Amino acid sequence: MKKQIFYILLFISTIIFAQKPMVKAEIDTTNIRIGEQFQLKISVDETQNVIIPKIQLKGLEVIDSTRIDTIKNSLIRRYILTGFDSGAFYIPQQQIFVKNQAFLTDSLLINIATIAIDTTKLKKFPIKSIKKEPYTFDDFRIYIYLILAILAIIGFWIYWFVIKKRKETEDAPTYRTLPPFEEAILRLNELDEKLLWQNNKIKEYYSELTEIVRGYIERELKVPALENTTDEVLAMIKDFKNLDSIETSKETIKKLKDLLREADLVKFAKSKPLAIEIEDDRRDAEFIIGHLKPKQIIEKEDELE
Repeated sequence: MKKQIFYILLFISTIIFAQKPMVKAEIDTTNIRIGEQFQLKISVDETQNVIIPKIQLKGLEVIDSTRIDTIKNSLIRRYILTGFDSGAFYIPQQQIFVKNQAFLTDSLLINIATIAIDTTKLKKFPIKSIKKEPYTFDDFRIYIYLILAILAIIGFWIYWFVIKKRKETEDAPTYRTLPPFEEAILRLNELDEKLLWQNNKIKEYYSELTEIVRGYIERELKVPALENTTDEVLAMIKDFKNLDSIETSKETIKKLKDLLREADLVKFAKSKPLAIEIEDDRRDAEFIIGHLKPKQIIEKEDELE
């Protein structure tokens, strides 16, 4: 009876083990040099409900991997591995799921050796200096702003103290004060060039003509001849004549009286003198200017005997 039970159990276990799928991992070499590549192959003798998770490695790197291939009712996946450190490294057991059951592959050993270098044949190269990073705008930003600020200050200084001052100097009118006689003669000549009375502007002509004469008297005799009336100006001239403080004649005073009264008639009574009369008044104005002057006071010192 016991033998029969033993044979039954042996038969059942044989069936179970016979149905267990085979999971295997293998490499094409066990020795490589640093940087060389080798192949890892994982195969499963089952094609239904198989999951091959991402492999776990220590000290090794996966360069590439293929898709899962089906060959003769088996699944195969290949990996290209390499290592960059010398020494012995294990590819640990990988967990494969078949029909929701976990199966482990064998662990594998790979030896990575260094490359022997023949220093006698090694070509020597000079030591290269540290390569600098290329310059960017930010490297020069502060210097550019500083230069722009300096240029702005220099430009403002040149404009304010050179160009503007020079322009103000050029634009400033330069006056040369002429003596009263020269100024009066100059203004008479300018009046002639205007051709006022020739263009029927007789009132404007006499206004400017008497203004020239009055202005000469005011500057030369130091009296307000421009502000006073004709009678007041004539009275002042007569007073100067009586005091013997001017060099003139009765003829000059008479011409001045006639000229001023003629001008008043033109300006206020709308009188229109003839051309010959206007020309005579022009000559009388120049005569008055030339013969009405303050008397020169010459101081004489008494000589001590």
